Amino acid sequence: MMRTSLSNSMYMKNDQTFHPDTTMRGDAMSHQPMMEQSMSAPQAEEPAVSQFPEMQSMAQGAVAQQEIGSRECPYCGAIMDEDADFCETCHRYIRKDVCSFCGTLVASDEAYCPECGSPRGGVVCPMCHTINDFSFCKQCGTPLTDDARMLVATLQKNPDYQELMLLSNELMELDKCVPVTTAEDKARENYNEQLRERLFSLLKKDGENIVPDNSRSRSTMSAEELLKKKSDRMNLLSQLLDKFAIKATQSPAIARNYAMASKPQGVQLAWVCNYKHAMHSSPCGCAKPQLGGKWIILGKGGTNQLKDDHDDK
Repeated sequence: MMRTSLSNSMYMKNDQTFHPDTTMRGDAMSHQPMMEQSMSAPQAEEPAVSQFPEMQSMAQGAVAQQEIGSRECPYCGAIMDEDADFCETCHRYIRKDVCSFCGTLVASDEAYCPECGSPRGGVVCPMCHTINDFSFCKQCGTPLTDDARMLVATLQKNPDYQELMLLSNELMELDKCVPVTTAEDKARENYNEQLRERLFSLLKKDGENIVPDNSRSRSTMSAEELLKKKSDRMNLLSQLLDKFAIKATQSPAIARNYAMASKPQGVQLAWVCNYKHAMHSSPCGCAKPQLGGKWIILGKGGTNQLKDDHDDK
Protein backbone atom coordinates (compact mmCIF):
# COMPACT_ATOMS: atom_id res chain seq x y z
CA MET A 1 0.00 0.00 0.00
CA MET A 2 1.46 3.35 -1.00
CA ARG A 3 0.59 6.56 0.84
CA THR A 4 1.38 10.05 -0.35
CA SER A 5 0.66 13.19 1.63
CA LEU A 6 -0.38 16.56 0.31
CA SER A 7 3.13 17.87 -0.23
CA ASN A 8 4.19 21.23 -1.56
CA SER A 9 0.90 22.68 -0.29
CA MET A 10 0.67 26.42 -0.02
CA TYR A 11 -1.82 29.05 0.86
CA MET A 12 -1.88 32.24 -1.19
CA LYS A 13 -2.81 35.20 0.99
CA ASN A 14 -3.76 37.51 -1.87
CA ASP A 15 -6.94 35.68 -2.85
CA GLN A 16 -7.15 33.40 0.22
CA THR A 17 -7.23 30.27 -1.96
CA PHE A 18 -5.49 27.09 -0.91
CA HIS A 19 -3.53 25.30 -3.66
CA PRO A 20 -2.63 21.69 -2.92
CA ASP A 21 -0.84 19.67 -5.58
CA THR A 22 -2.51 16.27 -5.88
CA THR A 23 -1.22 13.45 -8.07
CA MET A 24 -3.71 11.09 -9.73
CA ARG A 25 -2.75 7.52 -10.58
CA GLY A 26 -4.18 5.24 -13.23
CA ASP A 27 -4.03 4.60 -16.96
CA ALA A 28 -6.74 7.10 -17.79
CA MET A 29 -5.29 9.98 -15.77
CA SER A 30 -1.69 10.48 -14.70
CA HIS A 31 -1.93 13.93 -13.24
CA GLN A 32 -4.72 15.91 -11.66
CA PRO A 33 -4.55 19.69 -12.39
CA MET A 34 -3.10 21.64 -9.55
CA MET A 35 -5.30 23.67 -7.24
CA GLU A 36 -3.23 26.63 -8.37
CA GLN A 37 -4.88 26.39 -11.78
CA SER A 38 -8.39 25.53 -10.66
CA MET A 39 -8.86 27.50 -7.43
CA SER A 40 -6.74 30.58 -8.11
CA ALA A 41 -7.95 34.13 -8.58
CA PRO A 42 -11.28 34.38 -10.47
CA GLN A 43 -10.83 33.81 -14.20
CA ALA A 44 -12.98 35.18 -16.97
CA GLU A 45 -13.86 31.77 -18.35
CA GLU A 46 -15.04 30.46 -14.95
CA PRO A 47 -16.93 33.26 -13.19
CA ALA A 48 -18.58 32.40 -9.89
CA VAL A 49 -22.34 32.71 -10.43
CA SER A 50 -22.89 33.87 -6.86
CA GLN A 51 -20.42 36.72 -7.36
CA PHE A 52 -21.92 37.82 -10.69
CA PRO A 53 -25.75 37.67 -10.40
CA GLU A 54 -26.21 39.26 -13.81
CA MET A 55 -24.51 36.21 -15.37
CA GLN A 56 -26.60 33.66 -13.50
CA SER A 57 -29.01 32.85 -16.32
CA MET A 58 -26.15 32.67 -18.82
CA ALA A 59 -24.15 30.37 -16.57
CA GLN A 60 -27.15 28.11 -16.01
CA GLY A 61 -27.58 27.81 -19.76
CA ALA A 62 -23.91 26.94 -20.18
CA VAL A 63 -24.17 24.25 -17.53
CA ALA A 64 -27.20 22.77 -19.26
CA GLN A 65 -25.26 22.60 -22.55
CA GLN A 66 -22.29 20.94 -20.86
CA GLU A 67 -24.45 18.23 -19.35
CA ILE A 68 -24.06 15.48 -21.94
CA GLY A 69 -26.57 13.33 -20.14
CA SER A 70 -27.84 12.02 -16.87
CA ARG A 71 -27.45 8.77 -15.02
CA GLU A 72 -29.39 6.73 -12.52
CA CYS A 73 -28.08 6.29 -9.01
CA PRO A 74 -26.91 2.66 -8.76
CA TYR A 75 -28.39 2.45 -5.26
CA CYS A 76 -31.79 4.17 -5.40
CA GLY A 77 -32.39 4.82 -9.10
CA ALA A 78 -32.68 8.61 -8.72
CA ILE A 79 -31.80 10.67 -11.80
CA MET A 80 -28.62 12.68 -11.33
CA ASP A 81 -26.09 14.60 -13.41
CA GLU A 82 -23.50 12.57 -15.28
CA ASP A 83 -20.60 14.31 -13.51
CA ALA A 84 -22.05 14.04 -9.99
CA ASP A 85 -20.29 11.66 -7.61
CA PHE A 86 -22.80 11.74 -4.75
CA CYS A 87 -26.53 11.02 -4.73
CA GLU A 88 -28.47 13.67 -2.84
CA THR A 89 -31.53 11.38 -2.69
CA CYS A 90 -30.11 8.33 -0.91
CA HIS A 91 -26.96 10.17 0.32
CA ARG A 92 -24.38 7.71 -0.97
CA TYR A 93 -21.11 8.07 -2.86
CA ILE A 94 -21.54 6.40 -6.26
CA ARG A 95 -18.17 6.47 -8.03
CA LYS A 96 -16.48 3.06 -8.09
CA ASP A 97 -13.41 4.23 -10.01
CA VAL A 98 -12.41 7.26 -7.91
CA CYS A 99 -11.32 7.37 -4.28
CA SER A 100 -13.80 9.50 -2.35
CA PHE A 101 -11.12 10.60 0.12
CA CYS A 102 -8.40 11.95 -2.20
CA GLY A 103 -9.79 11.73 -5.76
CA THR A 104 -7.31 9.17 -7.06
CA LEU A 105 -8.38 6.71 -9.76
CA VAL A 106 -8.76 3.21 -8.33
CA ALA A 107 -9.34 -0.18 -9.93
CA SER A 108 -12.62 -1.93 -9.24
CA ASP A 109 -10.89 -4.80 -7.43
CA GLU A 110 -8.85 -2.61 -5.05
CA ALA A 111 -10.11 -2.57 -1.47
CA TYR A 112 -7.87 0.35 -0.50
CA CYS A 113 -6.84 3.49 -2.36
CA PRO A 114 -3.28 3.05 -3.68
CA GLU A 115 -2.59 6.73 -3.04
CA CYS A 116 -3.98 7.56 0.42
CA GLY A 117 -4.66 4.06 1.75
CA SER A 118 -8.29 4.76 2.65
CA PRO A 119 -10.74 1.82 2.51
CA ARG A 120 -13.36 1.75 -0.21
CA GLY A 121 -16.18 1.12 2.25
CA GLY A 122 -15.65 4.26 4.32
CA VAL A 123 -14.24 4.90 7.78
CA VAL A 124 -15.82 5.34 11.21
CA CYS A 125 -15.19 8.63 13.01
CA PRO A 126 -13.36 7.93 16.30
CA MET A 127 -15.16 10.85 17.97
CA CYS A 128 -18.85 10.44 17.07
CA HIS A 129 -18.79 6.97 15.43
CA THR A 130 -20.40 8.17 12.19
CA ILE A 131 -19.53 6.22 9.02
CA ASN A 132 -17.94 8.53 6.43
CA ASP A 133 -17.04 8.29 2.75
CA PHE A 134 -14.92 11.44 2.88
CA SER A 135 -11.79 12.75 4.61
CA PHE A 136 -13.65 14.76 7.26
CA CYS A 137 -16.48 13.57 9.45
CA LYS A 138 -19.73 14.98 8.09
CA GLN A 139 -21.20 15.01 11.60
CA CYS A 140 -18.51 16.52 13.85
CA GLY A 141 -15.86 17.70 11.36
CA THR A 142 -13.01 15.55 12.69
CA PRO A 143 -10.22 15.01 10.10
CA LEU A 144 -10.08 11.26 9.38
CA THR A 145 -7.01 10.87 7.15
CA ASP A 146 -3.37 11.93 7.34
CA ASP A 147 -3.85 14.30 4.39
CA ALA A 148 -6.86 15.90 6.10
CA ARG A 149 -4.89 16.47 9.29
CA MET A 150 -2.02 17.97 7.28
CA LEU A 151 -4.43 20.29 5.51
CA VAL A 152 -5.80 21.55 8.82
CA ALA A 153 -2.26 22.04 10.15
CA THR A 154 -1.38 24.09 7.05
CA LEU A 155 -4.44 26.31 7.43
CA GLN A 156 -3.72 26.86 11.12
CA LYS A 157 -0.62 28.81 10.13
CA ASN A 158 -2.65 31.29 8.11
CA PRO A 159 -3.42 34.61 9.92
CA ASP A 160 -6.95 34.84 8.53
CA TYR A 161 -7.68 31.29 9.66
CA GLN A 162 -6.34 32.10 13.11
CA GLU A 163 -8.62 35.14 13.30
CA LEU A 164 -11.49 32.94 12.13
CA MET A 165 -10.92 30.56 15.04
CA LEU A 166 -10.59 33.40 17.56
CA LEU A 167 -13.89 34.93 16.46
CA SER A 168 -15.58 31.55 16.61
CA ASN A 169 -14.32 30.97 20.16
CA GLU A 170 -15.38 34.46 21.22
CA LEU A 171 -18.90 33.86 19.92
CA MET A 172 -19.08 30.61 21.89
CA GLU A 173 -18.10 32.49 25.05
CA LEU A 174 -20.66 35.22 24.37
CA ASP A 175 -23.36 32.58 24.05
CA LYS A 176 -22.57 31.49 27.62
CA CYS A 177 -22.96 35.00 29.04
CA VAL A 178 -26.03 36.03 31.03
CA PRO A 179 -26.75 39.74 30.60
CA VAL A 180 -27.32 42.02 33.58
CA THR A 181 -30.72 43.64 33.93
CA THR A 182 -30.09 46.60 36.27
CA ALA A 183 -27.28 48.98 37.23
CA GLU A 184 -27.10 47.31 40.64
CA ASP A 185 -26.59 43.92 38.95
CA LYS A 186 -23.79 45.35 36.88
CA ALA A 187 -22.01 46.89 39.86
CA ARG A 188 -22.44 43.68 41.86
CA GLU A 189 -21.07 41.55 39.04
CA ASN A 190 -18.02 43.83 38.63
CA TYR A 191 -17.31 43.51 42.36
CA ASN A 192 -17.74 39.73 42.29
CA GLU A 193 -15.45 39.44 39.28
CA GLN A 194 -12.73 41.34 41.13
CA LEU A 195 -13.12 39.00 44.10
CA ARG A 196 -12.89 35.93 41.85
CA GLU A 197 -9.73 37.21 40.17
CA ARG A 198 -8.11 37.92 43.55
CA LEU A 199 -9.09 34.50 44.87
CA PHE A 200 -7.62 32.61 41.94
CA SER A 201 -4.50 34.78 42.08
CA LEU A 202 -3.95 33.84 45.74
CA LEU A 203 -4.60 30.15 45.03
CA LYS A 204 -2.09 30.25 42.19
CA LYS A 205 0.55 31.70 44.51
CA ASP A 206 -0.09 28.81 46.90
CA GLY A 207 0.56 26.33 44.10
CA GLU A 208 -3.08 25.48 43.49
CA ASN A 209 -3.98 25.13 39.82
CA ILE A 210 -7.76 25.54 39.85
CA VAL A 211 -9.55 26.31 36.60
CA PRO A 212 -12.65 28.47 37.15
CA ASP A 213 -15.93 27.19 35.76
CA ASN A 214 -17.15 29.80 33.29
CA SER A 215 -19.63 27.56 31.53
CA ARG A 216 -22.39 30.03 32.33
CA SER A 217 -20.87 33.30 33.47
CA ARG A 218 -22.81 36.46 34.13
CA SER A 219 -21.81 39.28 31.85
CA THR A 220 -21.28 42.89 32.83
CA MET A 221 -23.16 43.89 29.68
CA SER A 222 -26.85 44.57 29.30
CA ALA A 223 -28.94 42.46 26.96
CA GLU A 224 -28.73 45.16 24.29
CA GLU A 225 -24.95 45.48 24.64
CA LEU A 226 -24.50 41.71 24.51
CA LEU A 227 -26.69 41.42 21.43
CA LYS A 228 -24.78 44.20 19.65
CA LYS A 229 -21.43 42.63 20.45
CA LYS A 230 -22.62 39.27 19.11
CA SER A 231 -23.90 40.94 15.95
CA ASP A 232 -20.58 42.76 15.39
CA ARG A 233 -18.59 39.57 15.84
CA MET A 234 -20.88 37.62 13.52
CA ASN A 235 -20.47 40.26 10.81
CA LEU A 236 -16.68 39.99 11.10
CA LEU A 237 -16.90 36.21 11.01
CA SER A 238 -19.07 36.33 7.90
CA GLN A 239 -16.51 38.53 6.13
CA LEU A 240 -13.73 36.09 6.96
CA LEU A 241 -15.80 33.13 5.76
CA ASP A 242 -16.18 34.88 2.41
CA LYS A 243 -12.40 34.87 2.07
CA PHE A 244 -12.39 31.09 2.32
CA ALA A 245 -15.09 30.56 -0.32
CA ILE A 246 -14.35 27.71 -2.74
CA LYS A 247 -13.98 28.55 -6.42
CA ALA A 248 -14.67 26.03 -9.16
CA THR A 249 -12.16 23.19 -9.43
CA GLN A 250 -12.03 19.84 -11.23
CA SER A 251 -11.84 17.68 -8.13
CA PRO A 252 -14.81 17.10 -5.79
CA ALA A 253 -12.41 15.63 -3.21
CA ILE A 254 -10.24 18.76 -3.12
CA ALA A 255 -13.29 21.02 -2.79
CA ARG A 256 -14.82 18.96 0.02
CA ASN A 257 -11.57 18.62 1.94
CA TYR A 258 -10.62 22.29 1.80
CA ALA A 259 -14.13 23.43 2.78
CA MET A 260 -14.24 21.07 5.76
CA ALA A 261 -10.74 22.05 6.87
CA SER A 262 -11.65 25.74 6.86
CA LYS A 263 -14.87 25.33 8.87
CA PRO A 264 -14.71 26.92 12.35
CA GLN A 265 -16.16 24.84 15.16
CA GLY A 266 -18.74 25.98 17.69
CA VAL A 267 -20.79 28.19 15.36
CA GLN A 268 -23.93 27.13 13.49
CA LEU A 269 -22.97 27.19 9.81
CA ALA A 270 -24.39 25.96 6.53
CA TRP A 271 -22.61 25.16 3.28
CA VAL A 272 -24.21 26.96 0.32
CA CYS A 273 -23.22 25.22 -2.90
CA ASN A 274 -22.96 26.82 -6.35
CA TYR A 275 -24.52 23.71 -7.90
CA LYS A 276 -28.12 24.22 -6.77
CA HIS A 277 -27.58 27.11 -4.35
CA ALA A 278 -28.87 24.76 -1.66
CA MET A 279 -27.94 24.92 2.02
CA HIS A 280 -26.20 21.77 3.26
CA SER A 281 -24.89 21.01 6.72
CA SER A 282 -21.56 20.39 4.94
CA PRO A 283 -20.18 19.92 1.38
CA CYS A 284 -20.25 16.17 2.10
CA GLY A 285 -23.94 16.29 1.17
CA CYS A 286 -23.47 18.09 -2.17
CA ALA A 287 -23.45 16.12 -5.44
CA LYS A 288 -21.07 18.55 -7.17
CA PRO A 289 -18.96 20.51 -4.66
CA GLN A 290 -16.36 21.10 -7.38
CA LEU A 291 -18.58 23.94 -8.64
CA GLY A 292 -17.70 25.86 -5.49
CA GLY A 293 -19.54 27.29 -2.52
CA LYS A 294 -19.03 28.86 0.88
CA TRP A 295 -19.94 28.69 4.57
CA ILE A 296 -22.61 31.04 5.91
CA ILE A 297 -23.78 31.71 9.46
CA LEU A 298 -27.19 30.36 10.43
CA GLY A 299 -29.53 32.31 12.64
CA LYS A 300 -32.01 30.89 15.12
CA GLY A 301 -34.01 28.10 13.54
CA GLY A 302 -31.66 28.13 10.57
CA THR A 303 -31.15 24.39 10.69
CA ASN A 304 -34.71 23.99 9.42
CA GLN A 305 -33.54 25.42 6.10
CA LEU A 306 -30.81 22.82 5.64
CA LYS A 307 -31.16 20.32 2.83
CA ASP A 308 -31.39 16.82 4.30
CA ASP A 309 -27.95 15.41 3.61
CA HIS A 310 -27.66 12.82 6.35
CA ASP A 311 -27.79 9.15 5.51
CA ASP A 312 -28.78 6.13 7.52
CA LYS A 313 -25.57 4.14 7.17
